[in-house]
Amino acid sequence: MKIEEKAKCPYEKKCGGCKYQGIPYEKQLKEKEKKVRKLLKDFGKPEPIMGMDDPYYYRNKVHATYKHMRTGDIAVGRYEEGSHRLVPIDVCQIENQKADEVIQTIRKLAKSFKIKIYNEDSGYGLLRHVLIRTGRKTGEMLVVLVTASPVFPSKNNFVKALRKEHPEVTSVFLNINDKKTSMILGERNIVLYGKGYIQDELCGYIFRISPHSFYQINPVQTERLYKKAIRLADLKGKERVLDAYCGIGTIGMIASKHAKEVIGVELNREAVKDAIGNAKGNGVKNIRFYQADAGEFMVAMAERGESMDVVFMDPPRAGSAEAFLQSVARLAPKKIVYISCNPETMARDLKYLTKKKYEVSKICPVDMFPFTEHVECIVSMVRKEK
Repeated sequence: MKIEEKAKCPYEKKCGGCKYQGIPYEKQLKEKEKKVRKLLKDFGKPEPIMGMDDPYYYRNKVHATYKHMRTGDIAVGRYEEGSHRLVPIDVCQIENQKADEVIQTIRKLAKSFKIKIYNEDSGYGLLRHVLIRTGRKTGEMLVVLVTASPVFPSKNNFVKALRKEHPEVTSVFLNINDKKTSMILGERNIVLYGKGYIQDELCGYIFRISPHSFYQINPVQTERLYKKAIRLADLKGKERVLDAYCGIGTIGMIASKHAKEVIGVELNREAVKDAIGNAKGNGVKNIRFYQADAGEFMVAMAERGESMDVVFMDPPRAGSAEAFLQSVARLAPKKIVYISCNPETMARDLKYLTKKKYEVSKICPVDMFPFTEHVECIVSMVRKEK
């Protein structure tokens, strides 16, 4: 399919978020295939990359920072890469368009409601960031106003004015971040409007998403990624499956109808709470979730003489710690399906696992992040008998 290329983004030189701006999409895919081939050449030949039919406006999670200008106006945008210089941005080619509209509406409302914008140098002011999450299938929108204090003047009228312009906003949070930090979200959330989460549908299942939930940012490609990962696991309905780093339970839940039993392990307490709610809401009976360190959990299982047929692992960008990989090897599942957004750390981890009686059977790159240099990869591994 021929992609209709858009004009080059006017912010690309300053923002730095999209390293592949100005490169035709087909060429971007070839570059990413080349990168995966180079990094994973010792483990086999990758399949052709799974690209998108329409690689624009895919991000369902959008973050913006606000700043008072000397003119008295309020600017909104992203920090220039590697700096704290704000690049004012009106629209972004990879972000949900509705979310970008909401960000601009909040900018206007902050001015009319005389909301003080937080100043990082002085520590004075209230509104720091806005985070927006959108359900692609449901259209529901969650807005998080990140503030330096829980005292938000005229908050009910502010929310009312926001919803008047954007009725698709179904949940509004105040997130308190009163620390001098580069982290966007603080730990405390206050629900200002709605039920405190949004829902989205993925592979036929409904998932709850709250401010801190891990949920893949490209829902179109996530469906393809998860379906491919489950096909590679080659489940026959009799297997015990472990979903390590399970988050809100997405891949484990989708795999559950093909397996006998699924266990999800996650360190984040809020994510586990969401995962349990998701299983209940979808009527999935053969899945259980535990709040624990996945590595320690697997060691305890191995010590009890328990076994797993398949382990799904989807670690953060830094990859897996050696202690975690040791735990996987000790539990000795027949198959490992490793999903990674960083083929460099994946190559390091595969090197370790191939020394522990595992061999790579398939390498499948997926373009989850068009216009950026990042590439997702699924690798299936099988335990050698001898």
